[in-house]
Parts: sequence; structure tokens; C-alpha cells
Amino acid sequence: MGHRGFYRLSLSTLVAVYILILVGGVVRSTGAGMGCPDWPKCFGQWVPPTAVEQLPSDYKEFYSDYRHEKNVRFARYLTALGFEKTANQILTDETIREEADFNPVKTWIEYVNRLVGVVIGILIFAVFVHSIRFWKSDRKLTWLAGFTFVLVGFQGWIGSIVVSTNRTPWTITVHMFLAMVIVALLIYLVHKARGGTSFAVQGIVPWLLGCLFLVFIQIFLGTRVREVVDEVANQLSDRNAWISALGITFVIHRSFSWVILAFHAVLLRNLWKSEATRGFVLPLFLLILGTILSGMGMAYFAVPPFLQPVHLLLATLAFGVEFYLALQLNRTTKPVLS
Repeated sequence: MGHRGFYRLSLSTLVAVYILILVGGVVRSTGAGMGCPDWPKCFGQWVPPTAVEQLPSDYKEFYSDYRHEKNVRFARYLTALGFEKTANQILTDETIREEADFNPVKTWIEYVNRLVGVVIGILIFAVFVHSIRFWKSDRKLTWLAGFTFVLVGFQGWIGSIVVSTNRTPWTITVHMFLAMVIVALLIYLVHKARGGTSFAVQGIVPWLLGCLFLVFIQIFLGTRVREVVDEVANQLSDRNAWISALGITFVIHRSFSWVILAFHAVLLRNLWKSEATRGFVLPLFLLILGTILSGMGMAYFAVPPFLQPVHLLLATLAFGVEFYLALQLNRTTKPVLS
């Protein structure tokens, strides 16, 4: 299997990562993040239980203590890195030790999320193994494939920390940031495997890089808004009251979408000027429009759960398309894999 095989494998892995992002959005929108209180097993089993009767009567206390022990170890790492205040917050915040009631639907949603993660781990390991054959022709490719595999393992560990800390907001943000890095690395591998000629369109690179940066910032702001939504949801049972309670974080995120729209209007106009880049116009237009409309849908219709993962997926897809286009614009490449 030569460069075409590597391209297909890398592209399939990238698609799988986007599927995981969608599934992860479903996990968050359904509140299933704590459906499995331990990791990598679920309630100590490789096949999760389907009824509370399958669990011991003191399962809440047991898994609360289990997660606390893991947090104690994690706090040591944070302290060693100089984050003593954060470590103390994790150990002293009693809400972190709260254990949710068993819910079989949420348990299996979270478990499916983990199964997809395992599949991605296997795919990325296959990408790394395949890249070894190109060690002599493009050593950087092998290094990046290996780094991506290590990063996926680290991402899995961070996912376990998200669970042990009962979805502490900053851990979710780190989890999302790492997912974006993994997406970028896989897109680079796909780009290298596919090769091709770069596009030369006057004045487009600054706008493209600006849009790429703004989309990344908007995704980060969206993650922060999602953290506030989680907090508000714990305080207010009426979904219609959530938006008004989100505060300045949501206002900034909502207003920033107009900046995104303005920059992309200029970018799309410049892309349309060249036949080489015209094919990117419609996908980017639909992705940006879909992201904004799904965001508006959440704002005006009390944050419907089905829109949350769609909104996240569209935003990360827009980032991916723009990152791939930036790679095409910045250099001329040939399929270095043979």
C-alpha cells in the first residue's frame, strides 16, 4: 500500500475524529459525561450494566472515593507543575465528589463515545505504523504521525481526568483544544499524502489566516459558553431561562459571530476570484452559515439538545477546511509517499 493507501487511511482517521467530535457533542448535550464514573471500564465492567440492580447498593460512595483517589494523584502533578491553587480547588470542591444517579441511557451514550475513541486510537496507530515505511523519504511525516498517536493517548488520559473531576470546566476546554490539535495534525498528514499544487491568489492568505484564527477563538469562546450552560443548567430547571442567565460570556460569543461573518464575506469573495479556489467557496459558505444559524437556533429556542453537537461539528469542520486550504496556499507539495 503506497501513498494512496496512506492518504485513504489518514483521511478515514480524520473522518472518524470528526465523528467522535459529534458523539462528544451528543454526550455533553445529553449530560451523559458522567454516565461512566470510572475509566477505561464503565462501572468496573467492559460491558456496562443496563439496570441499577446490577450495581452494589453503595455504588455512589464507592465511585466517589474512586474518583477522589485519582484526583489526589492528579493534584500532585498539578502541584509539581506550579498549579497548586488549581490542585487545592480540585481536592476541596465537594461538588466534584458528587455522584450522579445511574442512568442506563446516559451510561451507554458515554460508553459509545469511548468505543469510538478506541477505534480512533487503533486507526491512528495504523497511520503511524504505515508512516514508518516513509522514514527515509520524509522523516518529518513519521515523527508527526508518531506524535499524533502519543497525543491521542494523552487525550484519552485527559478524558479520564474530565470524568474524575466531574467535568471541571477547564479540563473540558483542554480536552477540546487537544481535539483541535489532533484534527490539524491529521489534516496535515492528509495534505502531505495527497500532494498537489498550491494556489496563488493575490491578497487571500492574510484573510484566510485571519479567518482561521477567528474561528479557533470562536470555538474556544463557545467552549466557555458551554461551561456556563452546564453551571446554569444545574441551577435552573427551566431551559427558557438559560440564555438570559448566561451573562457576558454568551454576549461576547454571540457578538463575535458578526466579526466572523464579516471576515468570511471578504474571504469568500477573494476565493471566488480564482478558479483554483472557487471550489472552497460553497462548502465554507454553508459551514459558516450553518454554524451561525445553529447558534441562533440555540439562542432563540432554549438551547435544544440536538443543535448543540451540530453547532460544534459545523464549527470544527469550518476550521478544518480553512486549515487545509491554508496548507494548500502556503506551499507547493508533491506526493512524497511512494
